[in-house]
Amino acid sequence: MDSLPDAIVQYILSHINNARDVAVCNTVSKRWKESMPFIRSLYFPRNSFDKHSGSDGTDNIVMEMVSSIAYLEELVVYSPFTSAGLASWLLLTGLSLKKLELRMDNLADYQACLERPSKLDCLSTAKNLESLKLWGVLMVNSPKWDVFPNLKNLEIVGAKLEDNALSTALLACPNLTKLLLLGCEGVRSFSIQMPFLEECKLDFYGLGNSSLSLTCPKIASLEVQGCSWIRVRETNFLKNLSVSNNTGRVYMVDFGKLAALEFLSIRGVQWCWDAISKMLEWASEVKHLYMKVEFTGDFEALLPFPEVDFVQFFNSHPKLQKFDVHGAMFAALCQKNSLKKVEPGFLIPCLEEVVITVRSPLNAEQKMSTLESLLKYGKNLKAMIIRILQMKSSHSSSDDFFDEICRFRYMNSKIVRIE
Repeated sequence: MDSLPDAIVQYILSHINNARDVAVCNTVSKRWKESMPFIRSLYFPRNSFDKHSGSDGTDNIVMEMVSSIAYLEELVVYSPFTSAGLASWLLLTGLSLKKLELRMDNLADYQACLERPSKLDCLSTAKNLESLKLWGVLMVNSPKWDVFPNLKNLEIVGAKLEDNALSTALLACPNLTKLLLLGCEGVRSFSIQMPFLEECKLDFYGLGNSSLSLTCPKIASLEVQGCSWIRVRETNFLKNLSVSNNTGRVYMVDFGKLAALEFLSIRGVQWCWDAISKMLEWASEVKHLYMKVEFTGDFEALLPFPEVDFVQFFNSHPKLQKFDVHGAMFAALCQKNSLKKVEPGFLIPCLEEVVITVRSPLNAEQKMSTLESLLKYGKNLKAMIIRILQMKSSHSSSDDFFDEICRFRYMNSKIVRIE
């Protein structure tokens, strides 16, 4: 590198971002040290100061490195820091900083959350941020943020939130195109109104009884976990939709016409059948459908799915290319009346792959008939995967059913496989 022009050396070294590597490069030579101010990104891993035994605090070391950089665009700090330290760094870099990622580590520190300025309050100095990622956040009080006009991406992972505090925070981010709230606790009723939001992923844990209202006309991808009531009316651009509830029930869904929808996933222990049937009705243009709901029923009682007509189901979803169906929905498609009257010329035109999870040998004859019908009418079917999952029965019917599936796989070995 001694023979390279200064500009090339600066360009190469500017791609180093790990704080330890930057510190080492500073000691190589005067020429390298003079190139360090041209670094654009600085990253402090969790263990950055494990071996530090000097008198300088970690906040001061970060401050010294940050202050030596002329135009810092990205700062990632996973090592511990204080609100005073953060305030001092952002005071220097606030105008140039575009990407900021912080491990806040204050989930259990309620007292620190009451301090002013808090770590969250300090972020308002970085007015030109385009991306903000926060880990381990306690947001019980509304952060004192001005508007972040350039912020496009907001990610909060592992958080305890209050509804009002979260709503206030989002009001300061009016131009978001991507929002991720993962592993968040405490949200009860939540409303999002963002004209430019395109991608949204919400993961709430707890009782699974949160409610969500979304008004985002450009939304294209939406994943929601942990809500019982969901209202999303503007869905003209929605292509990918996933709704799940691992701990509670899904009582109500209210979506606009899902004309652009290509992928739909619905998962959970219990959904009201009205919610399931409406989702299937709205998603008539879907290409990939994933269904793993164990039971239906409007109240405490866990009920099996009602009968779903095989022919009507596939006629209602003519563009379906991949169908991943768990035991309850597959059982609903396997009722005796479902295949009694099949209209001449009936086909499943676009289906190429079907993944079926079977958990019970009950109604084995109807289930085998449905598997055969998928092959018979799915003229473009290229793969059928049958998963035998936790089939618990001491009765010989389990063995007989398994034998039938193995025979079916043998007769159609080019398409069918068992996992």
